[in-house]
Amino acid sequence: MYEPMPRPIPRRVYGADHDDPDPGPRRGRSYRELVGGPLDGLLLDVTDWSGDALAEGAALPTEIGAYGAGGRALYRPRPGEPGKWDWTGDAP
Repeated sequence: MYEPMPRPIPRRVYGADHDDPDPGPRRGRSYRELVGGPLDGLLLDVTDWSGDALAEGAALPTEIGAYGAGGRALYRPRPGEPGKWDWTGDAP
């Protein structure tokens, strides 16, 4: 029996609207993969970020973290793998 190969699920970019027909990455933009925590698997667009900002990481607003609406998920660059940012916790 023939079983088709599963189609890969398109990657979503953090901040894309849920009803956006194409919430994935755009050509010519730079992204970091968010690993762990409430935003696990999303891509963060860092195209216009400075080197200092990229080294620092981000506190990203999210309603699905430990603090609900108004809370933030904290992500920092993974040592030796700058394309991935690891979750370090939530903040109010």
